[in-house]
Amino acid sequence: MAGKRTDKCEYFLLKKMGKTISDYELIENNDRIVVGVSGGKDSLSLLRLLRVRLNCIPINYELLAVHIDLGYGVNQMEKLSKYLQQENYQYHIERIRFEVKPGEKISCFWCSWNRRKALFKVADRFGFNKVALAHNKDDLIETALLNLFYHGEISTMLPSLEFFQGRILVIRPLVNIEACELKRYADIMRLPYLEHSCPFQADVTKRMEMRNLISSLSRKNPHIKGNILKSIERKEVLYKPRRMLGLE
Repeated sequence: MAGKRTDKCEYFLLKKMGKTISDYELIENNDRIVVGVSGGKDSLSLLRLLRVRLNCIPINYELLAVHIDLGYGVNQMEKLSKYLQQENYQYHIERIRFEVKPGEKISCFWCSWNRRKALFKVADRFGFNKVALAHNKDDLIETALLNLFYHGEISTMLPSLEFFQGRILVIRPLVNIEACELKRYADIMRLPYLEHSCPFQADVTKRMEMRNLISSLSRKNPHIKGNILKSIERKEVLYKPRRMLGLE
C-alpha cells in the first residue's frame, strides 16, 4: 500500500511540474541545470523530481546540485553531503563567507541575493546555462502580498527570468505546487530535509505575517490562494511563456 501511495504522489507532482515546465518552456534538450539545494524539503523534492522526470521524457538534461555553505549548520551540511553522495547525485558545495560592510544590515533579501549570486558564479564557472530554484506556489503568493502591502505594487517571482544577457536562465518548476504537497512528498519519500539553521531567522517576520494571514483566511475561504494568483494573472504579471515576455 505504501508503495502505491508513493507512486501516486510522485506521479501527481511530476505531472504538475511537467505542465509548468511545458507551459513556460523551462527546460530544453541538452540543458545543463544547476539546482540550488539548501537542504530543505522543497529543494530536495525539486532535485529528485527533476531526476525522476528524465525517465519519463524523450529529452535529456544534466543536473548539478549546488549547496551554498555560509559557515553555519556544519552538521546539517555534512548530512546533506552524505545524502547526495549516497544517491549518486552530481553535486558541488560552494563555500563562501560574506563580507559585511560597517553599518550594513543582514536581511533575508541580502542573504538570498548573495546566495543566488554564488549560484550564478558556479553555473558560469562550470558551463551550466540554467539555475533551478525551488520556490513553490505559497512562496509566490506570499511575495505578491509582501510587494502589495509593503511596496505598493502587484508583482511576484516569475517562472523564468534571464540574467546576464541570456547567459543564465533562472527557472522555478514548482510554482504550481503548494508547500504542503512538497512536505507530504518529502515525508513519503523519506528525504532527509533539514530544518532552518539561519542565525538571522528572526528577520523573516514580514513573510511569516503573510503566511499566517493566508493560513487564517484560507480556513474561512479555501479559494484564497487561487484567487490571489488569478488576480496576478489578470494583471499579466505572472503567467506568460518566455516568448510572450520578450525573453527570446
